Amino acid sequence: MDKGVFARLGRLVVHRPWWVIGAWVLLAVVVIATAPALPKSTDESDALPRDYESIQAATLGQQAFPSAFTPSMIIVFERADGAALSTQDSAKVNQVVTDLGNKHLPDVEAVLPAQPSPNNLVQLSAVKMPQVSGPNAQELTKSAKALRTELQTLVAGSDLKAGTTGTVAQQLDSQESSSDSDAIVGIATVLLILVLLLVIFRSPIIALLPIVLIGVVSQVANGLISWIVKLFGMQADSSISSILIVVLFGVGTDYILFLMFRYRERLRAGDEPKQAMVTAVSRVGEAITSAAAVVVIAFLTMALSSFGFFRSMGPSLAIAVAVTLLAGLTLVPAVVSLLGTKVFWPSKAWRREPEAARFAAVGRAVGRRPALFAAVSGVVMVALAIGLVNFNPTFDLASGSMPDTAESQVAMKSLEKGLPPGATSPTNVYVHSENGAPLNQASLAGFGNDLKGVPGVGQVGQPQLSKDGLTANYSVTLTADPASDAAIGTVSGPLRDTAHASAPPGTKALVGGVTAVYVDIQATMNRDYRVVFPVAAVLIMLVLGLMLRSVVSPWYVMASVGLGFAATLGATTWLFQGIVGESGLIFMIPLIIYMFVVALGTDYNILMMARLREEAKAGKSPREAAALAIRHTGPTIAAAGVILAGSLGALMLAGNALLAEMGFALAFGILVAAFVMAMFFVPSLTALVGRAAWWPGHGDRAEAPAEPREPVHSGLG
Repeated sequence: MDKGVFARLGRLVVHRPWWVIGAWVLLAVVVIATAPALPKSTDESDALPRDYESIQAATLGQQAFPSAFTPSMIIVFERADGAALSTQDSAKVNQVVTDLGNKHLPDVEAVLPAQPSPNNLVQLSAVKMPQVSGPNAQELTKSAKALRTELQTLVAGSDLKAGTTGTVAQQLDSQESSSDSDAIVGIATVLLILVLLLVIFRSPIIALLPIVLIGVVSQVANGLISWIVKLFGMQADSSISSILIVVLFGVGTDYILFLMFRYRERLRAGDEPKQAMVTAVSRVGEAITSAAAVVVIAFLTMALSSFGFFRSMGPSLAIAVAVTLLAGLTLVPAVVSLLGTKVFWPSKAWRREPEAARFAAVGRAVGRRPALFAAVSGVVMVALAIGLVNFNPTFDLASGSMPDTAESQVAMKSLEKGLPPGATSPTNVYVHSENGAPLNQASLAGFGNDLKGVPGVGQVGQPQLSKDGLTANYSVTLTADPASDAAIGTVSGPLRDTAHASAPPGTKALVGGVTAVYVDIQATMNRDYRVVFPVAAVLIMLVLGLMLRSVVSPWYVMASVGLGFAATLGATTWLFQGIVGESGLIFMIPLIIYMFVVALGTDYNILMMARLREEAKAGKSPREAAALAIRHTGPTIAAAGVILAGSLGALMLAGNALLAEMGFALAFGILVAAFVMAMFFVPSLTALVGRAAWWPGHGDRAEAPAEPREPVHSGLG
């Protein structure tokens, strides 16, 4: 974009600051007052397209067996000492179940008699409630919480302990852990930003500025996101609130840093405060707009995903970044223009030019031996990327999005003590007549026998016929845990193949259930990798090409980002699978890493490439340009990278597997992007490619008249 556009915007904002602030306050009030609640789901099937087999099976099952009872909650009773239940214990369990049913709690339609497990370690009671849907989810979770309270009162003083699991119990735990996670992540992010900004600027005002302003911006962004999600009927996983917090504060603080560094620089050059801010907006505007455009485009490509979580998260994050950019170009300059140099109080350091000696030394070293630095940084990333060979995706999003200490998780582990692994979530195989003729009992028996012969299948129940005789349901118990790789392999391969091939003439077989949902998620993700990855890469390359006026440099910039992605995923795999000992990473981690590391990591490459281009235009040789670019832009990238990595790393404190893996991966990826790719790899390659890096845009030719260069420093120098 023309710098004149940003110069005019800067003058408008600086000379009408109260108008700008008033407009933001009005916008915040309207959006916050009218925005609906963000709809959330932890059910993976909500995120799948309707044409997948697991969803078709679920739909058929609901139509053919409308009165079929699927427990909303399961109460799991066991002895506190872990021993087998005695006759007296069973009597107490029956009394508790009866008393609980007599409470007539809201939404609790029935509490069924408890059934002992084959080994008598647990007894299970099913709770019947209305089916969970968007409108009633809040009420059902309130009822579930009330039931849990009554249950603990009834077992108090006995040798028993009891817990609840199942759909509604998981929904309740997910909501509570999400609220806790939001608070923990938010507090950690705010404290980190405060400390780092105090270290960099030595001013409490400038440290608090991003917290206050981004706090307002986050409310506007959340409100707009809620409207968009509701308008298009999307679902958002409960983790998305925590992700939004760190993206808004991390990215927002980065943009404010870029602006404040240039503002401080202009003050040192002798500009009066208002003119310094106008100049800062005019010179930083193009850089942060280009950087934000890359991030927004990358996130918007997630709307191409077949998986509902990404279709919601991508546009949501794009809205958050767009609103943050708008605030960075309007609200922040307006507030700072009112404060003037008081924004740096009580520090006087803003008046002095730091030496940036460490970055100058690094720059000189890279300028002298670019091939060595390119090779070493490339080898480091390739070495980390080797961890990819062990990457194994896991698909249990419900348990991954809440801590292991959640009651539904603890109760599920207790339940598994008494039942075979596959019994916790049996697979449903439906046979449906396609010609309107009732199903034949003999052919159904043969079909059931074929299912029993499938490797990995433990038991096959007798077929349950629908009232019209057109549909049969076989409850299939797998020998492996429903969320395990073995179970997924059984359903995706031999079970579905056998069911489809053995379906009686004139019928169609569909395999559904939780494991079938995981199978379809796997297929969905493989499709998304083939579509979203290349589309995002092409669009980002186009932005880079337009900004750098080159068709050469975008190629190796994107190659470096690709290496950074592989290194990040490899390191995450090494840590969580190799060291922590987890069976795998949550299936969505690769796409999330790709979007964040490619998009946010490219921001730092844009800043570095812009400075390299500026030095080339000033007539510097490629190696001199690399040395000066690292000296002047290195402190800015280092400060921004540490703050953004710290903000994203705060997700590790949320207490669940998904956010812990995501927090480490994104923080590590940003550090790689800032301190390996932008600081060493890209400048080294640019020095080696030479003036050809700017072909055909003549980025190495000086503009007339040439504008005086002012070095960009941070307080880290």
